[in-house]
Amino acid sequence: MTSIFDKLVPIVNRYDEIEQLMADPEVATDFARIQELGKERASLDELVDFSSKHQNLLKEQGDLQSVLSDGGDPELVVMAREELESVEDQLLTLAEALQFALLPKDPNDDRDVIVEIRSGTGGREASLFAADLYRLYSRFAQLQNWKVDVMDSNPSDLGGLNKIAFEIQGKGAFSRLKYERGVHRVQRVPETEAQGRIHTSTATVAVLPQADEVEVKINAEDLRIDIFHAGGHGGQNVNKVATAVRIVYEPTGLVVVCQDERSQHKNKQRAMSMLRARLFESEQEKQDAEISQNRKSQVGNAERSEKIRTYNYPQDRITDHRVSTSFHGIPKVMDGQLEEIIDTLISWEQAKLLEEVTS
Repeated sequence: MTSIFDKLVPIVNRYDEIEQLMADPEVATDFARIQELGKERASLDELVDFSSKHQNLLKEQGDLQSVLSDGGDPELVVMAREELESVEDQLLTLAEALQFALLPKDPNDDRDVIVEIRSGTGGREASLFAADLYRLYSRFAQLQNWKVDVMDSNPSDLGGLNKIAFEIQGKGAFSRLKYERGVHRVQRVPETEAQGRIHTSTATVAVLPQADEVEVKINAEDLRIDIFHAGGHGGQNVNKVATAVRIVYEPTGLVVVCQDERSQHKNKQRAMSMLRARLFESEQEKQDAEISQNRKSQVGNAERSEKIRTYNYPQDRITDHRVSTSFHGIPKVMDGQLEEIIDTLISWEQAKLLEEVTS
């Protein structure tokens, strides 16, 4: 009879093979190869740990069964029977956990991200909502001890944002924030509304996994780079020196702008990072299009144009439309406490994947 633990055998064999390769003097001098092997080994650590726990429990189970078979001291037999029940429960729990551990992993989960927020329909209120979302993600990042750096911003009046792009660096940033991609809708009474009427506005969130130079090859001749003065609120120059950078990727017409650094060199570096992320995302979308319809159903693959969530302030209710679930406590969520919503989305996605794998 086959067991889910049988799936760990080739994984453990590969892990042992990697260990041997990394100990090989010829491989040890190849830095790129060592990095590649180290990354693969790290990705298998959890599953190898499952195998180790399974083997230990099997040995303990065998020892206890021997005690029961031999009979002997009645008290010892009673204790062994109780311990055996506990071990068998642990084996069942371990098997259930392994099912989820074996689910397909998103290869981008450990990447840093670039987040872009744009105000949508709703005029001034939409730009204020975009600013609220920026604060939400900034606070969430701080609570995770992640680093946030603004790359480009276009403020509006009253403290709103027409657009903002920022980088978040931290372990597992993409694995958590990818669920935020899409259109966010807010329903509330604007501070400027004298009649107390509820307005509906939207903002769009894009979450792009960071890509390395090695992963995305960009030919210099395909780029048009413009340098200009950074503009602030009202159009005035923030800098007397032209430091803002606009890069146009001519094969597709893709444009990225970075102007929030005072250094032209840093702005160019950040603009190139944003360009690589956009091109990487475009390539990912092509690959996703080739995946089955079932796999496309994952919440993590929400389209940028898809309405994913509504923030209803009068009813203090946030509804995530992908999982048809509502949450309460808008103030705490807008202050960065997103864990409950994200954990719900992760559980829903895992359940869908498990259903696909076992069907």
